[in-house]
Amino acid sequence: MSCSHLGQMRAVTPSSRGCAECEKLGDTWVHLRLCLNCGNVGCCDDSKNKHATRHFHATRHPLIKSFEPGETWGFCYVDDEMFDPMPAPHSRQA
Repeated sequence: MSCSHLGQMRAVTPSSRGCAECEKLGDTWVHLRLCLNCGNVGCCDDSKNKHATRHFHATRHPLIKSFEPGETWGFCYVDDEMFDPMPAPHSRQA
């Protein structure tokens, strides 16, 4: 693994059960992605609005994982690197 961003992962709480931005627009989505920095839930690039990628461009949060049942993969936007399974965030010791 050459991704230097894995240390930025956090144990996050999903911000919603679906793509909140699509819901506000009255649109639907194809699949959901979870930001591993802040917990934002956005729609995938196969969806009309591509909110997960838009979230990356707005925040520069590099890591996502699938928010679909049974899927274990993740992705780093910056390094264009896929992971399956996505490693778990490391707990920080005080």
